[in-house]
Amino acid sequence: MSGTVINRRANRTWWQTAIGVLFTAVMLFPVYWMLNVSFTRDQDMRKSPPDLIPLHGTLAGYRAVLDQQLPYLGTSLVIGLGTVVLTVALAAPAGYALAKLRPRGGAVLSFLFLVAQMIPGIIMAMGFYAIYLSLGLLQSVPGLIVADSTLAVPFAVLIFTAFMSGIPGELLQAAQMDGAGPMRAFRSIVLPMSRNSIVTVSLFAFLWSWSDFVFASTLANGGTHEPITLGIYHYIGNNNQQWNAIMATAVVASLPATVILVLAQRYVAAGVTAGAVKD
Repeated sequence: MSGTVINRRANRTWWQTAIGVLFTAVMLFPVYWMLNVSFTRDQDMRKSPPDLIPLHGTLAGYRAVLDQQLPYLGTSLVIGLGTVVLTVALAAPAGYALAKLRPRGGAVLSFLFLVAQMIPGIIMAMGFYAIYLSLGLLQSVPGLIVADSTLAVPFAVLIFTAFMSGIPGELLQAAQMDGAGPMRAFRSIVLPMSRNSIVTVSLFAFLWSWSDFVFASTLANGGTHEPITLGIYHYIGNNNQQWNAIMATAVVASLPATVILVLAQRYVAAGVTAGAVKD
């Protein structure tokens, strides 16, 4: 009887694994095709049927990336890191206050942060355009950092609040008895214990700023410092026949986010689920 049950479980596991592999292959096929096209020669682009692998591969697309797209990549990196720093600097103290200091109207503030994530980006971009026009911040890197941070801060505050709510209050009470004020306790106790949530927030803030197109096209288009999303957009317009170069740019632009996500995935899993279970 037990052998029959084991065989049934093994059969069920086999077809579940097969279905999982199939769906994973379908979802990853566009990524594979992007890589395939990035190595394909121009004269082979319109072959019918197309080559599933680049039989006569070329690095021309990647040479074009090195020649033309590096300034865009550098600008995106600066904007991404600036967005991470500003987001953590604003959201971590806010999350700490909502989780541990219990200010009046804290529930209302949490609800407003939730609502803020529902505002379409194009509406916010129009508002920023009017403000930046009067302040002279259009087509500037600091302007894009501030704009991208408005997308990340509400989410970050909710993540920090959920995580910091799980920090034992006894630790903060012990710090108060030793003479530490709220800010000292925040710096010395809360922040070191919030490593997972900090990594989670930093990752999502970087990814949002790295992939942003709405703010970039509205607030930085035509400037001297444009992110990689605009670099790809302009490149498509100027070289709409050189698809290997376009796809090579997309591959290179995807690498930083992919590497960061792989390295930080275990911290992200812990940070996102923080606060879901209470003792």
